[in-house]
Amino acid sequence: MSRFRVVRSAALEPAEAWRRLTDWPAHGRRVPLTRTTVLTPGPNRAGTRFTARTGLGPLGFDDPMEVVRWEPPLGDRPGVCRLEKYGRVVRGWAEIEVAAAGGGSQVVWTEELAVRGVPGCFGPVLARAGRVVFGRALDGLLRHHPSNGLSP
Repeated sequence: MSRFRVVRSAALEPAEAWRRLTDWPAHGRRVPLTRTTVLTPGPNRAGTRFTARTGLGPLGFDDPMEVVRWEPPLGDRPGVCRLEKYGRVVRGWAEIEVAAAGGGSQVVWTEELAVRGVPGCFGPVLARAGRVVFGRALDGLLRHHPSNGLSP
């Protein structure tokens, strides 16, 4: 298993940061070569399932996930969303924390994953790649302007 953590600050209220970070289809638009499909009807909650499909055409893999903890931020209490990954290729978990900080929000994304066929000795490389890919995805999600659908 490889573990990584990404921390970001945003000039958004915690509820808005939470909304953007738990918009599962939006993740697919922020991670290269990935499309996300929600498999359960809304609203998001514990039990929500979705799949991130990464690849080009028939060459790719599915990363199915389920929300197992859903506690949106409320007042001074931080929000926590935990996802369990149960695919044939990718297994592990991810946790998204959103807390009020300095008039905005602090976001902490922690993920632990194992990729089938990748030896444990490559864990540091996998963690570095995860920090880069998810860091860019978080940056894009937190900058997104819902009024026009575009990022600056």
